[in-house]
Amino acid sequence: MRVFVTGATGFIGGRLTRRLLEAGHTVRALVRDPSRARALTGAELHTGDIRDRGSVRAAMAGAEQVYHVAAWYKIGADDAGQAYDINVVGTRNVLELMREHGVGKGVYTSTIAIYSDTRGHTTDETSPAAGPYNSVYERTKAIAHNEIALPMMAEGLPLVVVQPGVVYGPGDRSPIRDTFVQYLRGKLPAVPKHTTYCWSHVDDIVDAHLLAMDRGRIGEAYIVAGQICELSRAFEIAATITGVPAPKLRLGQDTLRFAAKLAALAGRVVPHLPATFTEEALRSVAGTTSIASSTKAERELGWHARAFEVGLRETMLAELAELGMRAPA
Repeated sequence: MRVFVTGATGFIGGRLTRRLLEAGHTVRALVRDPSRARALTGAELHTGDIRDRGSVRAAMAGAEQVYHVAAWYKIGADDAGQAYDINVVGTRNVLELMREHGVGKGVYTSTIAIYSDTRGHTTDETSPAAGPYNSVYERTKAIAHNEIALPMMAEGLPLVVVQPGVVYGPGDRSPIRDTFVQYLRGKLPAVPKHTTYCWSHVDDIVDAHLLAMDRGRIGEAYIVAGQICELSRAFEIAATITGVPAPKLRLGQDTLRFAAKLAALAGRVVPHLPATFTEEALRSVAGTTSIASSTKAERELGWHARAFEVGLRETMLAELAELGMRAPA
């Protein structure tokens, strides 16, 4: 099968590309920087950008399947202006060109972040994603999901959508990984109270993409969110694995919201605040929850997530090795 992949140098896309190659597919990957694609041995690399329709059109030509994984994902970043161009305009380009080329089937990587703060409730694929949003990432991914992917599927585009939770695992370079690195280095004195996520191991999410292509019903979205766990509890589990004590101080919602307001004021005076201390970052973790049900994916795709404790153990041991820290005996 001739397969076109965006985001092939990213966390999910890289693993997906390697799995496709191992399965014997011919993979054509759109990459902005070929020097970052050294691990994609066997893939046909096309230099380009999803914001550039011409480069996408040329790279996608002849593809029978498309995986659109590329996205902008940062919290509290200075370059948030790129988020709309990549997450919205880029997605429109890929999906419109998929239709133009007559591609047989595609899978688009959305996220449960489109539901923003679920306020302790469990969402599913029928839940509205209408905001308010705590981050540029949430807002732009919601626009792409609601205003591009869903309408185009309703018009007949042969597309399936997958919606991971917080994706983690060895090799991650996301904001959540940065938080765990701070913890391992003893530089994370406090964590938010009640902040809760669904944790999606990267290899399980790659499985979900492959299952969506193989078994997913065209025009449907599938939440593949993983196990629910409070962030503070995640650090307690990590402590049993690494021997590094979990942060003891717990910050409540009101404290974090007040800190977010102070950060907003500081941001007007001090340019380029560290991402962790920006208004957006503090607001995003102020007792928020991102909880969703994967029942539909389990039932229709046969998808199942590994236990969070198992995935976190693998991840923490890999991080210790990368940081040159000794794992407990």
